[in-house]
Amino acid sequence: MKNIAIFASGQGTNAQNLIRFFHNHKSINISLIVTNKTTAGVLEVAKENHIESYIANKSLFETGEELISILKNRKIDLIVLAGFLLKVPKSLIQAFPIVNIHPSLLPKYGGKGMYGSKVHQAVIDAKETYSGITIHRVNEVYDKGEILFQAKVEIKKEDTADTLQAKIHQLEYQHYPIIIEKDLLPHP
Repeated sequence: MKNIAIFASGQGTNAQNLIRFFHNHKSINISLIVTNKTTAGVLEVAKENHIESYIANKSLFETGEELISILKNRKIDLIVLAGFLLKVPKSLIQAFPIVNIHPSLLPKYGGKGMYGSKVHQAVIDAKETYSGITIHRVNEVYDKGEILFQAKVEIKKEDTADTLQAKIHQLEYQHYPIIIEKDLLPHP
């Protein structure tokens, strides 16, 4: 059994989608939810799904040692970022494989401060005709890790940051669980 820890800072919609996908999976288990916010909606998602949660305050997260110990004790095989807004410390990157989903077609509209509606507004302002998602490995530079998968969606003239965000969420829900599954259980 492969164990996943989901890191999220917000409401947990991607976390909920991943939990649904891997519920009763024969080989993959979501075993821990980690957040950096005591008010994050993802804590309720964890509670509703009977998944252990851990709140990592910023200073503990930055040092990483306590969190690494917790993750190793739970035999975590993969960390999945699902709307997690803190930069992952080098020690954690070196200790575990980590994947992230970004709401644009990297390398465009990535980097520090580019998340959520900020990305969508930047894409709309630039009058792009397509946007999408990028699922990538996490390294020490924001949004620069190896790209595992991209999917795109057309932007229509009438689209706003909000309507684009809704389209992007659909791509995330559709593709993220499948790519994680393929990453954890590679087929020959």
